[in-house]
Amino acid sequence: MNLTIRQLRYVCEVAGLGSIQAASKVLNISQSSILAAITLAEGEMGARIFERRPARGVQITPAGVRFVSAARILLSASTEFDRAIGDLADRVPKVLRIGCFEPFGALFMPEMLRAYVDYVGDVEIDLLEGDQVQLQAWLREGIIDLAVLYDIGPITTGTMTKICKVPAHALLHADDPLAARDAVWLAEIATRPFVLLDMPQTATYLLTLFDILAKRPEVRFRTRFYETVRSAVASGFGMSILNMRPIGRATADGSAIVRRPLLDELPQPSLIILDLYGNSKPLFVRLFIEIFSRFFHEVGPARFSVTTREKETELMWN
Repeated sequence: MNLTIRQLRYVCEVAGLGSIQAASKVLNISQSSILAAITLAEGEMGARIFERRPARGVQITPAGVRFVSAARILLSASTEFDRAIGDLADRVPKVLRIGCFEPFGALFMPEMLRAYVDYVGDVEIDLLEGDQVQLQAWLREGIIDLAVLYDIGPITTGTMTKICKVPAHALLHADDPLAARDAVWLAEIATRPFVLLDMPQTATYLLTLFDILAKRPEVRFRTRFYETVRSAVASGFGMSILNMRPIGRATADGSAIVRRPLLDELPQPSLIILDLYGNSKPLFVRLFIEIFSRFFHEVGPARFSVTTREKETELMWN
């Protein structure tokens, strides 16, 4: 078959998302490149992989299901081969293919990746931003080499390295009376309208925090985007619960919102790096983990989290 591994990944991503446009956005490549891969694959098979549905994405065909299933086996084998070669070569690849939980792209990833590039030299960064479920799928399929995410929801792929704990905190409008407090209880904010970061696994985690009260807040605003959560709270739609605070220079909070620690004893998600190398991590993975961990140690809990001072010393894993 004349398709490249990269083209097979394009086809599989379209199958997973049900849309050429969505795959183009996620993979950060042109739709024409994806269409070319699909056309070549269908030509090789002699059958359609997708039925095009104008304005409604694509529908995979029975022949397409078989093709994608076989392609994923090949992609998995390719990933295993790449890992083995990486172990043997023990060198830093010229392209770092990394995925991160979508909000991290604005909150800290550019500054952290700057530290990585400054250390290892001239490396191209290929960053894919997605939700917790997508990141594990991309890792399995070999689309990315590493994933940076939280350990919330099922982690069914790879080996995790824990970096730090990031406890939940309240995001409030500056005019809210509770904004004058140093810290707040969930029960004090549960009656307010809720602005929800509505991403797979993330939304479930955020809402279940309120289960200790046996009452969840009323969701009045849903969005997939961290920046929109901040804007909605600043615009008076309600309060929100978040974990990571902005680290990057370009993402500082405005004067209309404040962050306050929660006094309740709640589960504390960890920021993790996920990889498929187990105990045989190649050089570039070991370096990435080392630099990533050093970055958060240097930043410190006071900058990446919102918690009480006595709890800050408990947040770093190593």
